[in-house]
Amino acid sequence: MKKEKKKIGLTILLIVALLAALCIYYYIALPPINIHSTDTWWSIFIVLFVLTVFLAIRKFRKDHKKINDLSGLSVRALPKELGAARFVLYLMIILVLVLLVGTILSSPIVNAKKYQNLMQVEERVFSQDISQADFSTIPILDKDSAALLGNRKMGSMVDMVSQFEVADDYAQINVNNRPVRVTPLVYASTIKWLTNQSNGIPAYIKIDMTTQDTECVKLDKPIRYSKSEHFNRNIYRHLRFKYPTYIFDSQIFFEIDDEGIPYWICPVKKFSIGLFGGQVIGKVVICNAQDGSCVSYDVEDVPQWVDKVYQAELLMDLYDYNGTLKHGFFNSVLGQKDCLQTTNGYNYIALDDDVWVYSGVTSVSGDQSNVGFVLMNQRTMETRFYKIEGAIEDSAMSSAEGQVQNLGYQATFPLILNVANEPTYFMALKDSAGLVKKYAMVNIQKYQWVAIGDTISDCQKAYSELLTTNGISATDTGLVEEASGKIKNMMSVILDGNTHIYLTLEGKDEIFDVDMTNANMIEVVHYQVGDRIKLKYIPGRDPQVVTEFPE
Repeated sequence: MKKEKKKIGLTILLIVALLAALCIYYYIALPPINIHSTDTWWSIFIVLFVLTVFLAIRKFRKDHKKINDLSGLSVRALPKELGAARFVLYLMIILVLVLLVGTILSSPIVNAKKYQNLMQVEERVFSQDISQADFSTIPILDKDSAALLGNRKMGSMVDMVSQFEVADDYAQINVNNRPVRVTPLVYASTIKWLTNQSNGIPAYIKIDMTTQDTECVKLDKPIRYSKSEHFNRNIYRHLRFKYPTYIFDSQIFFEIDDEGIPYWICPVKKFSIGLFGGQVIGKVVICNAQDGSCVSYDVEDVPQWVDKVYQAELLMDLYDYNGTLKHGFFNSVLGQKDCLQTTNGYNYIALDDDVWVYSGVTSVSGDQSNVGFVLMNQRTMETRFYKIEGAIEDSAMSSAEGQVQNLGYQATFPLILNVANEPTYFMALKDSAGLVKKYAMVNIQKYQWVAIGDTISDCQKAYSELLTTNGISATDTGLVEEASGKIKNMMSVILDGNTHIYLTLEGKDEIFDVDMTNANMIEVVHYQVGDRIKLKYIPGRDPQVVTEFPE
C-alpha cells in the first residue's frame, strides 16, 4: 500500500513539474494561442515532446525498473514498449505534416494571384501629388544621425546618464505636422533596473528632423511599460496576457501623440491566405506607455495621429508581390516578364500628415535605372506609383559622392523632392564619424546634374542655378514665391568675400538674402528702411532673393 501511494505521489509530482515547466515556457516564450501562428504549432510540438518523454519514463520504470536498461529492446519493438507514448508520437508526426502542408498551401507557389492582390497600387501624377519642396520642413536626419544627436543629448543629462541609456528605436513620425524622431530611454543594466524600476523611466528623446533640435522630454508620469522592463511590465508580456490570441508583429513602435503622451503602437498580424500566408495588419493595439491601458482598433479605425502601423519592410514585401507575381509564380522566377520590384533601400516622406515609405521601382534584371517610384502609407497601406524613369538611388548616391570624392564623404539614402517640377533626389553627405558635412541634390532623370552645398540653402541655390543653366526657369516652374511690404531692417554682410544684403519686411518672419554678386540685384542698394519693395525669392531657411521690383 505504501509502495502504491509512493508511485501515485511520484506521478503527481511529475505532473506538477510538467505543468510548472509549461507555465514557465509560456511566460518566457509568450506564444499566441492562434492556429495561424507557427509559434503556436511549435509550442504544441514541444508540449507533445515533453509529454512523450514523460510517458516513456513511466513505461520504462514500470517494465524495466531502470530507465537506462534498454539493451534488450529493438528499434522495431520500441513503439510497442512506449505504450501510450506511441499515440503522442503519432500526434507529433501529424503536427509536423500540418506545418509542412500548411506552409506549402499558404505560399506564393500556389497562391500567386492572391499574393499579387494583397496590395492595391494606384498610378498617380508626380507634379500633382508632390508639392514644391518646402526646404524649411525637409527631414535632413537619417536614423544614424539621429542616434548620434540622441546619445550626445543623453550624455549632457547628468541626472540620468548614469542610470539610463537611449533606446535604438528612433521612429520617424509627424507631430503637429513636423517630422520628428522619438525614442524612449531604457535602463542601463539589470542592476539599474532593480534600483529604478519602482520609479519607471522618466523621459524620452525627441529630435526635430528639420532643425536638428534635440530635446530630452521629462514626463510628469513615468513610462512604466517598455521593452526594457522585466516580468509583467515588459510590454510584450503585458500585451500577451491582455490579448492571448493576438499575433503581434515582431516590431512595435514607440510614438507620441500631439500632446506628447507616449504610447506603444502594436500591430496585429492577419493571415488571409491559408494558415500562414498573406500577412497584412488586421488590428492595432494602442498601449499607453505610462499606465499600461490598452485599446484595440480595427486597422481602418486607427486614430489619425498614429503614423506607424505597417513596418517599411512589410510594405516593400507586399509591393514586391504585386510587382513580380502579375503572371504567376514561375514567371517571377524564370521568364520574369513585366516583373518589377523595389530597390535595395527606402526612406520616409511626410505627406498629408502621414508618414509614407518611399522606394524606387526597378526591373528584376538588376539594371541601374528606375522605371518609377512608389509611396506607401505606413498607417493605411495606401500605395501610389509614379512613373518616372531615371537613375536608381545607388547611382545617384555614387554621383553625389563623386563630387566630393577627395573628402571621402558617404551619401545617405535619398529623399525624393519636387524642385521646380523636377523629380529630385536629396541626400546628406556624411564623414567617417557619421556627421553631416554637406548636402546634395541630384536630378532623377539626368543624374549627372548634381548640386552640392555646405547648407541646405546653399545646395538649393546651386541646384536652382543648375536648372537655369540647363534651360529650366525656376520662375516659370513655380519654384519662386513673391513677398512685398515695407523694409523693416536692412544689413550688409561680407560672406566668403562676397557682399550679401539681409533684409526683413514688416509682418513677415523671414530674413531675405540678396546676393550682390548677381548683377540683377544691384538695384537693392537704392532702398532704405521704410521703403516698399516687392521680392521674388526661392523659399528655404534663408530665402534666396532672385529679383526685386520697386513698388
